[in-house]
Amino acid sequence: MKLTYYGHSCFSVQVKNKKLLFDPFITPNELAKDINIADIEADYILQSHGHVDHIADCVTIAQATEAKVVCSWEIHEWLFKKGINNTHPMNTGGSWNFGDFRVKCVVAQHSSGLPDGSYGGNPLGFIVYTDEGTFYYSGDTALTLDMQLIPQWAKLNFAVLPVGDNFTMGYDDAVQAARWIDCKKIIGVHYDNFGFIKIDHDKAVKAFNDDGRTLRLLKIGETISLG
Repeated sequence: MKLTYYGHSCFSVQVKNKKLLFDPFITPNELAKDINIADIEADYILQSHGHVDHIADCVTIAQATEAKVVCSWEIHEWLFKKGINNTHPMNTGGSWNFGDFRVKCVVAQHSSGLPDGSYGGNPLGFIVYTDEGTFYYSGDTALTLDMQLIPQWAKLNFAVLPVGDNFTMGYDDAVQAARWIDCKKIIGVHYDNFGFIKIDHDKAVKAFNDDGRTLRLLKIGETISLG
C-alpha cells in the first residue's frame, strides 16, 4: 500500500488499482498551497465527519473524479443536495465490502457539524481491510476505551491518528491509543495547521519511540510505502 499525505487529516491510500482519499481539506489549507486538487485521483472518498477542515474539498473532488463517497447518513443527504449522488451511507458499527477492500465503521469521540451548520451525524473511524494489509484511521477523536475493541476486529499494519491536541487527542494520548489498538506504525495527522494544534515534532516522535513505536509526521505531498 502507498500512502500520500495532503496535509492536516487528508491522505490517500492506494489499494491495488483503487485510490482511497480521506477527509479532503486542501484548498483552504495554507500549508498545502503547492497541492493542486485537480491532480488528485480518487476512486473513493472516505469522510470521517462533517467539519469544514475535513470536508472542504469533498464536493469538488467528488464531482471531478466521480469517486464514491463513504460517509454518515447525514453527510450523504447533505451531499445529495449539492448534486453528489454517488455515495454509500454508513454508521457506527456497520461494515461493507466494496470489492477491492472492506470497511468497518468504528466509534470516534468527537462532534460533527457541517459547514452550513447542519447536523453531520456520528463522527466515524474506519478500519480498512485489503489483501495487501489492514489499517485504521481514527478520524478526529479523543482517546476512548472503544479503541480496545480494534484488535478483536483486525491485526493492523499501520494506523492514522490525530496528534495535535486541543480538538482531538494529543500525542501522549495517541501513544495510549496505539497501545490499545496494538499497532507499532503510526502516521500522525491533525497538527500544525492552526495555532491551537501546533506541536513539538521531536517530542511527539520521542514519545512514541520511548514506547517502542514509530510516529511518522509526513511532509505535505510525501508518498510512502506501507504494509
